[in-house]
Order: sequence, then C-alpha cells, then structure tokens
Amino acid sequence: MNFDFLNRGAMLAPMAGVTDMPFRVLCHEMGCPMAVGEMVSAKGYLLAPKDNRATRELLSVDERERGAVALQLFGHEPEIMARAAEKLTRDGRYALLDINMGCPVPKIVGNGEGSALMKEPVRAAEIVAAVAKASHVPVTVKMRLGFEAGSETYLLLGQLAQESGAQMITLHARTRSQFYEGRADWSAIGKLKRRVSIPVVGNGDVTCWQDALRMREETGCDGVAVGRAAQGNPWIFRQIADAMAGKAAVEPTNEEKFDVLRWHLYALAQLKGEAVAVREMRRHIVCYVRGMRDAARLRVKVNAITDIGEMESALRAFMLEGRV
Repeated sequence: MNFDFLNRGAMLAPMAGVTDMPFRVLCHEMGCPMAVGEMVSAKGYLLAPKDNRATRELLSVDERERGAVALQLFGHEPEIMARAAEKLTRDGRYALLDINMGCPVPKIVGNGEGSALMKEPVRAAEIVAAVAKASHVPVTVKMRLGFEAGSETYLLLGQLAQESGAQMITLHARTRSQFYEGRADWSAIGKLKRRVSIPVVGNGDVTCWQDALRMREETGCDGVAVGRAAQGNPWIFRQIADAMAGKAAVEPTNEEKFDVLRWHLYALAQLKGEAVAVREMRRHIVCYVRGMRDAARLRVKVNAITDIGEMESALRAFMLEGRV
C-alpha cells in the first residue's frame, strides 16, 4: 500500500467511545487523511449474533470515508484474530487493519490483550503473522513503549512485527503503567524509526499543529496520530494539514463550532437513535466548549436534557448568543 497519506496531515488515533463513524467523518472533512475506528474484539465479533445492533454500529463506515478508514482489532489468540480479520476485510470498506497492542484498560489487559501483549513479543508476532496472512488489506500495529518502566519492549516488538508482516507501526510513546499520565517519550519514536524500515507514526502529547510539526522534525517519524486532542476539536486536523502545506492555521469561529456541534448531534441520532445521541453528545459537548465562558453551566444544563431539539436550542444559545 502507498502510505502517502501520512504526508497530507495527521491520522486520527482510535479511541473507544469517541472514534465512531460520525466523529471520523467530521475529522475527514477537516483534513484528516486516515482515521482509525473504535477497537473491535475479534472474539466478540465472531460470537455476536448476525444482526447485532451494537456490532453493526461499531463497524459502520460512511461512503465519505471509504478508503480512508482503518479497522482496529484486539485479541490474544492468533487463530481467532485471523478468522475475524479475514471476515472483516472482505468487502473493502477498510483501507487498513490495525492490531491493538496498546490499550491500557484493566479489563482488556486482564485478558492478555491490548498492552498486555507488550509482555509477550513472541505471541504478539504470531498474531501479526496470522492476521497479515488472513487479511485482505495491509496490516498495521499500534503499540506502547512496554508494559512498565524498565521493561520496554517496543524495539524488539517493532522489529518482530515488521518481520511478521506489519506494514506500519504507530507508537504511543508511553508505557502501559503510565496510562495517559506523564510525558510521552518522543525520543523513543526516533529510535523505533531507526530500527525498522516500515513507516513509523508517532503518537502522544500532540495537542496542536505546532506539536505535530515538532514531533516530525525531532523524531524523523513518517506521520503523526492525534487522539485525545481531537476530542471537541476536529479542526486540529485542518490546522495540521494547512501547517504541513505551508499555510496559516486558522481557528474556528463560534458559528463554525455550532454548525459542527449540530451536525455531530444529528449524525449520532441517525446512527444510534435520538436517545443515545443526546446521552453520548453530553460528553462530546464538554470537550467542544472546554475553556469557554460559562462552560460549566452549560454542562449542567445539557446533562439534564433528554430531547434532541432542546439540546440543539441550548447549543445555539450558548455558541451564537452567549447565554446559557
């Protein structure tokens, strides 16, 4: 596969409960050239009823993002991962299949999945090999530095992943024990880039377009992935893409923010129903209005709203009229 998209902007990193289809489409329209969806359990997918609604929503891909969206799969059994990969990549909706070796959540780690695989490089390599053989699209890996400080395995695992068929590696430059605290060790991204010949994408502490440019310059990485900094701020992808192209990065107006908030709300409703959309939108709104005057009061108000029209009206009043 041609990974030229890495030179057109920043990737959207996978985030459970965030990078669903509506949010990915928003980010694509803002200049994100490749987005990774919410992680999918290989075993859960294979065992789910044929027309399970939750699975259908999780795997939804919009026509506007075809060719620019990656599926992220997690599991710890090579044969199960391979079976799921083969089935999920048959229809061509995904451009890439990404293997999760970075999730720090105890429930996932306790099953030997996610970042627990950083402790088992040989098993991790077996998973990559099995998935690469079965998948109809290129296979990539997202990993951390290691499970904890003093036991960093990213260089070994990166090399094994490449030898096993991975075509790109995204490195979140923290250990599992750090979760999302402390500072990401960008120097490790540069070390991995020098160790492997496949593209390396840096992830961790990219909070603005300046960080994205600095990471590329300091580490020599092939691309950058943005995660939490995109929550409530899909414009970061437009700013990074413009900065990479030598253009001025522009901040969104309140009118643009309202238009995006409204679109996000109704796109969620179309995918998941109005009740779920209103409930899920509450946490998105917190991110969109963070740092704005009276944001705390708006949060209290929307947490009590159950009607989609009422939520739109509250957002309109806050964003366009400055009142709660």
